[in-house]
Amino acid sequence: MMIVIRATEPADFDAIRETMAQPLAYAGTLQVPLPSAEMWKKRLAELPAGDHTLVAEVDGIVVGNVGLHAIPKSRRRAHAAAIGMAVHDEYQGRGVGSALMKAALDLADNWLQFTRIELTVYTDNAAALALYTKFGFEIEGTHKQYAFRNGAYVDSYSMARIRSR
Repeated sequence: MMIVIRATEPADFDAIRETMAQPLAYAGTLQVPLPSAEMWKKRLAELPAGDHTLVAEVDGIVVGNVGLHAIPKSRRRAHAAAIGMAVHDEYQGRGVGSALMKAALDLADNWLQFTRIELTVYTDNAAALALYTKFGFEIEGTHKQYAFRNGAYVDSYSMARIRSR
């Protein structure tokens, strides 16, 4: 399976909506079920300054996405970015997440001068925890009752990857 990573285009809105509509994708993110195409169309057309987004394609089909989001409110945090990603349920465990993470971290490290990449991940998301740990992220703390998911509150970890030179 060949995975192609490229910049997100506004026309990718429906494929990203399809990924985010998958049970594992919305269970592992702060998204809710049944996302609208119009919401994703607007979101991709109006990306905030400092956002850098990529998609993964397999056989010309977008099957995952990742975003690096600069933290713009403080000049003292210009070195830091948040990262978020999702992979279509049918393509999980097939290297798509690793390809997206590798490309995003290359962008962060070698082009955008980010030295701290932050994320939150639900404590029960074993696959995501394994991926993030593989790429050097470490747990920094636990958020109790971080989000409401499927009728119950769930905890999350705060994780970060620090690159020093």
